[in-house]
Amino acid sequence: MMHLARAVANPRAASPATTYGAARAAVMSPQGFKAAMLEISSWPGYAPTPLVSLDGLAKSLGLAELRYKDERGRFGLGSFKALGGAYAVANVLRDRVRQVSGLSNVTSRQLLSGQHAEVVSATTVTCATDGNHGRSVAWGAQLFGCRCVIYVHETVSQGRRDAIARYGAEVLEVKGNYDDAVRHAAATASAEGWTVVSDTSYPGYRDIPLDVMHGYGVMAGEVEQQMQNAPAPTHVIVQAGVGAMASAICASFWLHWGQERPRFVVVEPTLADCIYQSVEQGKRVTVHGSLDTVMAGLACGEVSELAWEILQGGVNACVAVDDAYALDAMRRLARPVTGDAPIVAGETGGAGLAALLAAVDHPEIRRTLALDETSRVLIMGSEGDTDPVIYREIVGTDAAGVLG
Repeated sequence: MMHLARAVANPRAASPATTYGAARAAVMSPQGFKAAMLEISSWPGYAPTPLVSLDGLAKSLGLAELRYKDERGRFGLGSFKALGGAYAVANVLRDRVRQVSGLSNVTSRQLLSGQHAEVVSATTVTCATDGNHGRSVAWGAQLFGCRCVIYVHETVSQGRRDAIARYGAEVLEVKGNYDDAVRHAAATASAEGWTVVSDTSYPGYRDIPLDVMHGYGVMAGEVEQQMQNAPAPTHVIVQAGVGAMASAICASFWLHWGQERPRFVVVEPTLADCIYQSVEQGKRVTVHGSLDTVMAGLACGEVSELAWEILQGGVNACVAVDDAYALDAMRRLARPVTGDAPIVAGETGGAGLAALLAAVDHPEIRRTLALDETSRVLIMGSEGDTDPVIYREIVGTDAAGVLG
């Protein structure tokens, strides 16, 4: 049975010859990406995540090559979000210690040692989350020693709430959708003197989301290293909620590969397609309603201001897929084509494959994305089984059953 999906090309996409430029570098810069890599790679437990070749699946999809960046093992948190939220928490705390102590240089190593525990423990960080970002912020707060309050909206699963709470955060529910939780977190933080650590920017709030986004760029930096002896991908397909990860990947690849950079495709749920609609209309568009989707990490109705500054010219095309494609992608990765390794991907983790499955069913999508038998495609496996109960319900077994 064919599921619902659609695609749109971006008429305002920058040409391959367009340089990254000063305006975009004022948002995300080579220096920012380098600083994040130096910092995050120094943390206990850091290791690059695998870049897996799926040759059998590529052939079945009519592609020359398919690679999957598997973020399931990232710092034991199960998703790429570990890179952004915790990095921003570290920077918030370093700035706070500098302000109080007058020291010019405060390192995360000092924070980890408890050297500035009095200042750190008096600091509270907060954010709204669909699950993974809140887990990262909570982990960063626990790692460095500050207090953490996380707001979730009504449809965030109990498993994801419990996973956040395990890192010592206070988890509170907000009525409404993700964007309602974002507004509530910002208002409460302002009233209480807390610091919001969000990957969503809005007027007057840019520096911390920039830290989060530069942290996400570590993923792209690893891919660039892992592919240094191979030709660049022709396409990269990246899932998007508010667009923070997508814009970080887009910016890093633009800086690294220049005119040889991949065609950049964003994939979203059909009911939470704020980037798709923004690309169609040439301006930031807010999607209203419940934003209900099994792809919980993508249930966002408003593009981050900062992300849009990169994506409005960096995106070549957008795809919107219904939940059935995401579920199919999870199962296809868990039960691979002969010769391919099995992969544990959560509901948002397989979104790039969901777009490729939609392109098989809908030839107009394949044409819009300019996919053919010569295409070398990279998809970002943004999460593993971040809610093991939901994963088992969808796939029919748990991660050990898939990998064992």
